[in-house]
Amino acid sequence: MGSLPPAERPHAVMIPYPAQGHITPMLKLAVLLHARGIHVTFVNNEFNHRRLLRARGGRALDGAPGFHFAAIDDGLPPSDADATQDIPTLCHSTMTTCLPKFKALIAKLDEEADASTSGAARRVTCVVADSTMAFGLRAACELGLRCVTLWTASACGFMGYYHYKDLLDRGLFPLKSEEDLSNGYLDTTVDWIPSVPNDLRLRDLPSFVRSTDRDDIMFNFFVHITAAMSLASAVIINTFEELDAPLMGAMAELLPPIYAVGPLHLTVRNNLPEDSPVAGLGSNLWKEQEEPLRWLDSRPPRSVVYVNFGSITVMSNEHLLEFAWGLANSGYTFLWNVRPDLVKGDAAMLPPEFTAETEARSMLSTWCPQEKVLEHEAVGVFLTHSGWNSTLESICAGVPMVCWPFFAEQQTNCRYKRTEWGIGMEIPDDVRRGEVEAMIREAMEGEKGREMRRRVAELRESAVASAQPGGRSMQKIDRLMDDVLLA
Repeated sequence: MGSLPPAERPHAVMIPYPAQGHITPMLKLAVLLHARGIHVTFVNNEFNHRRLLRARGGRALDGAPGFHFAAIDDGLPPSDADATQDIPTLCHSTMTTCLPKFKALIAKLDEEADASTSGAARRVTCVVADSTMAFGLRAACELGLRCVTLWTASACGFMGYYHYKDLLDRGLFPLKSEEDLSNGYLDTTVDWIPSVPNDLRLRDLPSFVRSTDRDDIMFNFFVHITAAMSLASAVIINTFEELDAPLMGAMAELLPPIYAVGPLHLTVRNNLPEDSPVAGLGSNLWKEQEEPLRWLDSRPPRSVVYVNFGSITVMSNEHLLEFAWGLANSGYTFLWNVRPDLVKGDAAMLPPEFTAETEARSMLSTWCPQEKVLEHEAVGVFLTHSGWNSTLESICAGVPMVCWPFFAEQQTNCRYKRTEWGIGMEIPDDVRRGEVEAMIREAMEGEKGREMRRRVAELRESAVASAQPGGRSMQKIDRLMDDVLLA
């Protein structure tokens, strides 16, 4: 495929949802497809296009032969804030304003290809859209292009979102009052979702069920986008079969053909040629710091607690202090990624007495290369928000998790880590320092921690095997090429 002349290559326009946890796997997929001979145009929103340039330098989006970056307006007011945009507002705006803008971009790319005299440009042949950017699939259908969707979240999260509509039909949503958040109602069993444990509770479903508003933007957004996935010719999911086989079978009953190509970060690492012109492309919206890796080099194996709540989680200052003192009182060394926007409405500030007490055994960063950090032998446990990219990276590094899920399907991921896979523990929503301290100690050195480490090591072996050259993930990529992208 790589020997095809540029003018004969398929041209995929790929568009992720405009948040870090979506951009990262979409870019991984993009470089894999490029390595298989696909011409790629990778589309960010203008807000994140600017953030990437600030974080990674003025040439970060220059692209490479056959790989170009573009941007579209997301319909929101211009901003240069170095933070994730408001999610409900962004979801509503992309759903209602982006279809004509995306179609206009495709028309522009086709015009450029028609006007090109070099033969290197190519008319658009397919769209690869994040499942939460359903307008991309609609645009492809309206323009007669092949279309594929990438589900960047977990399979268990998908099953929860897909059955949101049934919660409406069964009268379980919306909540009757705010009291239902604390009176035990969220412990209601949901025992009718195929291939999902029959003791799953409402609180284990993606968090947008926790609303008293029938017109809640996020609840209805996921009803909309899971239905729209049927427009695609294929669904790509960032997982591997040994982890999610029962769920994959249930999803196959609901969706177009599914291609499990994960864990994408390993699949790329093991299958992208070292001399690939896109090997250096990155997706981090914050400037990465390398100092944490050097700091870890001086620490004994499995001695460090790594703490990162992802790119979207925000907490109160009170919760920040509970985590801080729980870490301090555990007695363990820790590396903590503290984003500037981690605390709601304010900069994240830790008290001087905490800094003084932990200075000799801690390092605070703002954004670090997480894959490398988790794979460092010094890291023993990951305190995480339970996002899907973080979950896969931790599994692939063989690191057990202590979870404080924030929103979306993080609650569902956490449930599966606790009970189905046996690789994680959960801190309650209203975090207390004593619980943080106790769970970290148990995860680092207790009997439960040893069992979690054994289980995650088994899953790691399966993940590594899947992502090897010639493994299941690349077999699925090649099948996707034959079945859809080149058909």
